[in-house]
Amino acid sequence: MQLTHESFPFTSKGFPIYLICDAIHFQPNIGSLFRISEAFGVEKIIFIGIENQMNPRKINKTSRNTHLHVSYELNDSKEAVLAFLKDNQFEIIALEITSTSKSLHQCILPKNKKIALVIGNEIDGISPLFLKHSNQTLHIDMFGKNSSMNVVQATGIALYEITNQIDSI
Repeated sequence: MQLTHESFPFTSKGFPIYLICDAIHFQPNIGSLFRISEAFGVEKIIFIGIENQMNPRKINKTSRNTHLHVSYELNDSKEAVLAFLKDNQFEIIALEITSTSKSLHQCILPKNKKIALVIGNEIDGISPLFLKHSNQTLHIDMFGKNSSMNVVQATGIALYEITNQIDSI
């Protein structure tokens, strides 16, 4: 018999994770990022450079009302967001495949530090500014011929790994 959230004793918890969305524009992805963030107890989402893309009616199709439960902010300045993260001593983790990125499994999380997981635009990925200033650049090992996956699926995989590591610290 399939169980529901009401019939299964899930533990509700939050994690010191900010999801930094570097120019995510596709509204179904925005809605799905709310949903995956709520599922993994993300503290806050910061959307950069999406201006008028935040259409609650379109986002709700994929967020399933989680956009009402996850704290978020809109910001037009990558520099301001980066300054905030640095001033507050976040561990900045870019999720991007680069010539120097390491496997997600090699992620080392410092104790007692908030995590900023930076994800990038659906076409262009993470901006050079965030790549340059990240403490770690991580990629997801993939075994097919494709070198990328949808930003929401990649975020879910990364949040699963990061929250498991935080739980074991």
